[in-house]
Amino acid sequence: MKNKTLAAWLAFLGGPLGLHRFYLHGLGDWVGWLLPIPTALGLYGIERARMFGLDDGLSWVLIPFLGFTIAACALTAIVYGLMTPEKWNARHNPQGAADAPAGRTGWLTIGAVVVSLFIGATVLMASIAFSFQRYFEHQVEEGRRMSQ
Repeated sequence: MKNKTLAAWLAFLGGPLGLHRFYLHGLGDWVGWLLPIPTALGLYGIERARMFGLDDGLSWVLIPFLGFTIAACALTAIVYGLMTPEKWNARHNPQGAADAPAGRTGWLTIGAVVVSLFIGATVLMASIAFSFQRYFEHQVEEGRRMSQ
């Protein structure tokens, strides 16, 4: 039986590594194996920014990959947490009853939804702001170069 609360917390805490996908769909899930790629690219972008500064063009292209992956996994945790027990059990526990305890929503599930909403929205807005700021700063620098 796949537990909805555990899946929601795995999506929030281990989502960028695909842990929730492996829990729900097994190790053969190709999406679970693809999720670490944008996570690793974003971490590489952060490392480049630490080494070369924020003026490094590749770093400001790569860093949002991490933010958007974290935000998408937080959204997944919210969807899991808000799914009705009947729908959860029909999708992830088809061998059990429609009202099986694994699909019930408890306080820990609500906690996962609240934390995912707060952190996911914060990371998403920060990623968007960082991306646009670096993009427009780059445009201003290019405009100055062209005017000289």
